[in-house]
Amino acid sequence: MAEEKKSVWSQYSDEEKQELEKLNAGYREFLSKCKTERESVTEAVKQAEAAGYRDLMDVVKKGEKLSAGDKVYAVNMKKALVLFNLGEEPLEQGMNILGAHIDTCRLDVKQNPLYEDGGLAYLDTHYYGGIKKYQWVTQPLALHGVVAKKDGRVIEICIGEDESDPVFCVTDLLIHLSQEQMKKNAAKVVEGEDLDILVGNYPLKKDDKESVKAGVLKLIKDKYDIEEEDFRSAELALVPAGKARELGFDRSMTLAYGQDDRVCAYTSLVAMLATGRMRRTACCLLVDKEEIGSVGATGMQSRFFENVVAELLNACGSYSDLTLRRTLANCKMLSSDVSSAYDALYASAYDKKNVSYLGKGMVFNKFTGARGKSGSNDANAEYLAELRRIMDDNNVHYQLAELGKVDLGGGGTIAYIMSLYGMQVIDSGVGVMSMHAPWEATSKVDVYEACKGYTAFLQNA
Repeated sequence: MAEEKKSVWSQYSDEEKQELEKLNAGYREFLSKCKTERESVTEAVKQAEAAGYRDLMDVVKKGEKLSAGDKVYAVNMKKALVLFNLGEEPLEQGMNILGAHIDTCRLDVKQNPLYEDGGLAYLDTHYYGGIKKYQWVTQPLALHGVVAKKDGRVIEICIGEDESDPVFCVTDLLIHLSQEQMKKNAAKVVEGEDLDILVGNYPLKKDDKESVKAGVLKLIKDKYDIEEEDFRSAELALVPAGKARELGFDRSMTLAYGQDDRVCAYTSLVAMLATGRMRRTACCLLVDKEEIGSVGATGMQSRFFENVVAELLNACGSYSDLTLRRTLANCKMLSSDVSSAYDALYASAYDKKNVSYLGKGMVFNKFTGARGKSGSNDANAEYLAELRRIMDDNNVHYQLAELGKVDLGGGGTIAYIMSLYGMQVIDSGVGVMSMHAPWEATSKVDVYEACKGYTAFLQNA
């Protein structure tokens, strides 16, 4: 049996501990500020432009040519982003890609959501991604998103994050009346159609029918110029309200919403923006819709990435269909996504020899999938050996893991989609406890080691 890995904390110098805390402080700020894909893309573009990246579409419109050392980015519908740092080698020889997703589980507001019942106003929702629905009741929730008006204006909404803001919640049945509810299994104790959001109780006019709903409509009209019909062209989501916090007496961990997969998105972005002159082109890809199968125009299954690489090749003066195919096939990629971290309270769900542990470094998952590796990419041995060499040469602490026991666990990432191009892909990231819950936990060590590992990969693969 392999020797058990020790916690990485004791192996750091004082300088490394300072770097670790600085990185994690930035990470907490990112998590607190960016709770939707749009917010994540906006912040990532801001940081990229500050680091010297230009919009690739501006380059294309001006007919400019790109060469080694140029840094560009492209945005897809304000919900996905790709960045390139062009290297000395021709693109045809491939790129080193970090790919993460920036969508996360939440409650989406329906297109005809607002109603009144029993003197209370509610918003009807449809949950997004795989959640335990009972975890979302009685949580203070914030409303994030946009409302698109017919006149072309797009109104940004963020209510519940400032201390002076109101918050929202899904109510629960009091324990005194819940004898029948408590007999249901966990999947049914709270139904999807019961995840409606309590938003008001103050009637606009005494004894008028639906006067509470009318009061809510007046408030949002006065403050945001939003009519009830504007919900039809809105993207609004309820997410846990509040900032990311340090976890534990020793402050060794982070407790926050949306760490799957913004922990890998943030560390990938930081690693990408730190790259200088490159031998091989570096790429950071942040996408949407992973939690529902990577479908849609902003998901990994769309042609966005392929189309942008075609534009990049053309701007470098080397586009052809064959060159595009060769470029994609010769890429090496880390599908930067989270893994399940061992939880001693639920030890029976894990294979202790093949699970990630908080505080023991970044994680590589040779395969994901479920029961017989269904839906898995399953990286080859030679690629994993190359990555082991890179990590060891750069003093990156890492661990190898699976997502739970063989006939119990399972999950997916964007790796299998990118592998369709024939490129080398493996899943790598950070171990997370309470994954897909409103509040998830990670180790500061693993965040730091992931950033080190992503940097080493971009520079040495």
